[in-house]
Amino acid sequence: MPIQPRVSDANEARIAIEESVRKAVVIPETAMEATLCALVAGGHVLIEGVPGTGKTMLARALSATIDAKFRRIQFTNDLMPSDIVGTTVWRPDLGRFVFIRGPLFTNLVLADEINRTSPRTLSCLLEAMENGSCSVEGRTLDLGQPFTVLATRNPIEFHGTYPLPEAALDRFLICVELGYPNADEEIALYGGRDAEASLAEIRPVITTDELLALRAQCEQVQIQGPLAEYVYRIASATRSHPDLTLGASPRAAMSWIAACRARALLHGRDYVVPDDLKQLAVPVLAHRLIASRDASTKKITKDLIESTEVPL
Repeated sequence: MPIQPRVSDANEARIAIEESVRKAVVIPETAMEATLCALVAGGHVLIEGVPGTGKTMLARALSATIDAKFRRIQFTNDLMPSDIVGTTVWRPDLGRFVFIRGPLFTNLVLADEINRTSPRTLSCLLEAMENGSCSVEGRTLDLGQPFTVLATRNPIEFHGTYPLPEAALDRFLICVELGYPNADEEIALYGGRDAEASLAEIRPVITTDELLALRAQCEQVQIQGPLAEYVYRIASATRSHPDLTLGASPRAAMSWIAACRARALLHGRDYVVPDDLKQLAVPVLAHRLIASRDASTKKITKDLIESTEVPL
């Protein structure tokens, strides 16, 4: 029998996780929801924001909340694939070579400043993200279960960075932006408790086994034919849009549906509704599109959602 969450349903699990994470970090509701959708759908998250907006703290708070093994990898120009996967070393006491596992062998990985690493190391990470495994000396080794990457990127800093190719961006189910908190939230931070102290008090509200059970339930969420046609119309419109040089692929559309299934489940439903698609269109699709000239993929996605008739 599948393990059931300790909370009564997925909706209560969402509320409990959000309340726990917010003890340590201030994060917009839309970004929090999109991140949880990726977590439940089995996808990865790209977090954009200037330094000091809580990107690292969000990853640490999430790992503590779901009782997951957590590792942080600081990506730099000289980082090698063996630094994240592991390496084989000679053990004189054993008289043989032993493989020492790297930080990828965990549940939740924070890939900090992912755009600072070389293409070779990035390719190694992408293999892990795509397959949940990595290749070492002709062997394929499985990573943790569940395995999720939360990568950060500073959108305004370009010195010493590499552009993320389209194939890399497509590996991320969700892309969220963490901006500055509003006035009330920031003022409350000034007089509040130290973030590290708040993080230390977080207790798990769900285990990794229960998260895997939620993922299994997510696959049972239904999407009706008219809504699937709506997804196709949006995806097709991006491919012919005059301000886009690259539209949404079929995989992007399927990723959109997967995220919406997770949102439906987290709101206590076993079916997708139009609001699920509207709320997650930008986080799932915008980073996968390439705009021509100075167009904004986020604005184009929003405009297509607003101008396309929603099936009743």
